[in-house]
Amino acid sequence: MDTNPFIVYREQLDSYSRAIADGWSDQQFVDLVNRLDQEIAQVDGRGFSVTPLVDGSDLASALDLHVDLKIKVEINSVGGSHKARHLFGVALHLAIEQDKKPTSEPLAIASCGNAAIAAAIVAKAMNKPIEVFVPTWAEESALTLLEALGAQLHVCKPNSIDAGDPCYARFVEAVKNGSRPFGVQGTDTPSTFDGGRTLGWELRDQVSDLDTVFVQVGGGALGTATARALPEATIYPVQGAGCAPLKRAWDLLAPDFDMRKARSDPEKYMWPWNQPDSVASGLLDDVTYDWLPLVEATINSGGTPVVVPETTLIETHQIATSVTGLNVSATGTAGLAGLVETPLEAGSVVGVLFTGVDREIEVVV
Repeated sequence: MDTNPFIVYREQLDSYSRAIADGWSDQQFVDLVNRLDQEIAQVDGRGFSVTPLVDGSDLASALDLHVDLKIKVEINSVGGSHKARHLFGVALHLAIEQDKKPTSEPLAIASCGNAAIAAAIVAKAMNKPIEVFVPTWAEESALTLLEALGAQLHVCKPNSIDAGDPCYARFVEAVKNGSRPFGVQGTDTPSTFDGGRTLGWELRDQVSDLDTVFVQVGGGALGTATARALPEATIYPVQGAGCAPLKRAWDLLAPDFDMRKARSDPEKYMWPWNQPDSVASGLLDDVTYDWLPLVEATINSGGTPVVVPETTLIETHQIATSVTGLNVSATGTAGLAGLVETPLEAGSVVGVLFTGVDREIEVVV
């Protein structure tokens, strides 16, 4: 029985529909997934498989939460996070496209950690060069791994010219100069949602009575993909108080939520957060790039964005790692911190996503 989510859920993937429309057979698509997955396993030591669901009863008790808590654990997946799901989905689209018209342009991504690592793993498996634009504060462990994966690193210093993230500005320049966007922002890489949805589909099949999902938000692709995969669940996007541009945009749009006006003048509602800062470093995108589809999905689900104080982020992470024994980062437990801050009806079936391994602990060990 297949356990690779890109095979299990292939008929729901946009890449599969695209391949079939181009005249591919089902077996050809399966062969592509298997071939690329094997190459990834050669690079990372593991390929894709359905990730586990953990009963969160003990953790809920420790946090004094009166809900039926379900934890989707991504820390042992490719690259140590959920990000590779997005990039593998993008890679499938790229492979199908290049089957008709091969190209040799380098790939490019702006990221401070997990997304860059996932992109470098998938790029190496595809034998594609990749440029990675990282901030000056990127963790040394991540930079060391990126160098080992053969990524071309560009450390981007803030300057007076860029209004927001200098990494993203340099990434945009690279794309203008011929590089191919290979990231997890749907604004630049629309196919990034495709593979990301596999996480939500797995969660749906693992928890048939799921009511609510709390999902941590940086650039917004994970939240958007999860919401699209789980249209029956209430979605609560979670950011830290040190960087909450999504909630700011939400408040500006409330109470009417005129999305046509938001799409016509997005900069009125979404602009770079001044001096992002948090222990959840993976959520420090100064702009929630995919805020428009995420806001729409959140409204449709009946949810609302949640902003978590830094103390709650820290304390929730400490309790979560202590109770579960999982080596998950503070970014990876931020969704759970959002649950801690949100009153829910007792007995609600709630899913949270533990999305990224704590690399600093890995280094120490």
